[in-house]
Amino acid sequence: MRGKRLVFTLREVNGALGDLGTLLPMMLGTIALVGLAPTPVLLGFAAFYIASALYYRLPVPVQPMKAVAAALLTAGISPGGLAASGVIIGVTLLILGWTGGVNRMARLVPQSVLAGLQLGLGLALAHMSLELMASAPLIAIVTLILLSGLLKSSRYPATLLALVAASLMAQALDVPGLDFGALPTGLVSIPTWPSLAEIERAISVFVLPQLSLTFTNAILLTALLAGDYFGDQASHVTPVRLSVSSGLANLLLTPLGALPMCHGAGGLAAHYRFGARSGAATLMVGGALITFALLPGGVGLRVLAAIPGAGLGALLLVTAGQLAFTRRLIDGRPSCWPVIAVTAGFTVFVDPFWGLLAGGCAEIARKRLVRWLYGRDEARAGRDS
Repeated sequence: MRGKRLVFTLREVNGALGDLGTLLPMMLGTIALVGLAPTPVLLGFAAFYIASALYYRLPVPVQPMKAVAAALLTAGISPGGLAASGVIIGVTLLILGWTGGVNRMARLVPQSVLAGLQLGLGLALAHMSLELMASAPLIAIVTLILLSGLLKSSRYPATLLALVAASLMAQALDVPGLDFGALPTGLVSIPTWPSLAEIERAISVFVLPQLSLTFTNAILLTALLAGDYFGDQASHVTPVRLSVSSGLANLLLTPLGALPMCHGAGGLAAHYRFGARSGAATLMVGGALITFALLPGGVGLRVLAAIPGAGLGALLLVTAGQLAFTRRLIDGRPSCWPVIAVTAGFTVFVDPFWGLLAGGCAEIARKRLVRWLYGRDEARAGRDS
């Protein structure tokens, strides 16, 4: 059976909230600082979450495309250019999925490089979490202690209780939240057609950096982790299907005002770590986002913004450890450790694409060195005999 039966339990509720440390800072940051219309952004995530929950029937996550969000916050782009980025990414992912090209690319990546990519992405998430936690260290430490204690028992909604405590502490300590100001309204936000110059800039600044991250994190590692966590029940969570579902979501939703979106290994690790075991968790996230999007007067947005970044950082730190330190890393052969280290280093300090390339070169060098040493030992054994 593909996936698992949808079960709405307290543990699924807890798991549903596990990925907020990645989702909320990027989503709310782009709305507040770039001035995107909040309703279509929230509804876009909701639609993709619900579709993923019903199709995969596992807690396959939905996340903002990190490279696009980061570039959007630093470089800026017109709404038309942002929509063009999403459409171009969507078409590319659909082509890679439908032609099977993404499978051929995935088969070229060795296990040592995959372990390095996981370690590097986990360390990158840990760095992001520490930056969030530094905004209010007391709140972050209390939230982390609560999570550590409550996660030992499945009877308590650890994530919910920790985030409520963080929000109350933020109010008591007068920790400022995001200022959204006057934002555009409406269920959809259809942009004007971008100019040729805007499309060229979208490709160079947004599309090309994102595609490498999407292939490694949102497609390759997500499929890998799903198999690790759910075995045969995740046999349908393949690179092809993840590529197609991400492509369709971006092609259909970004022209209506949604942010470019994808799946993600970190999100899957977060949902699983906090208790999600079926698509019920992600279905609940989608339903909650619809509710927040449609509450009048921007109330839903203010409720989400009341959760302090330091509290979200504590969630993200737990997720980072889940993603980085896997059995694939612990059980790796000593000869693979340099390859893992090179891949992780380039992933953290440059980006996953260069981590993939550097790790691949290191793996080729490792295999040649092992063959040379093995041949030398055989020759020595022959002389001794």
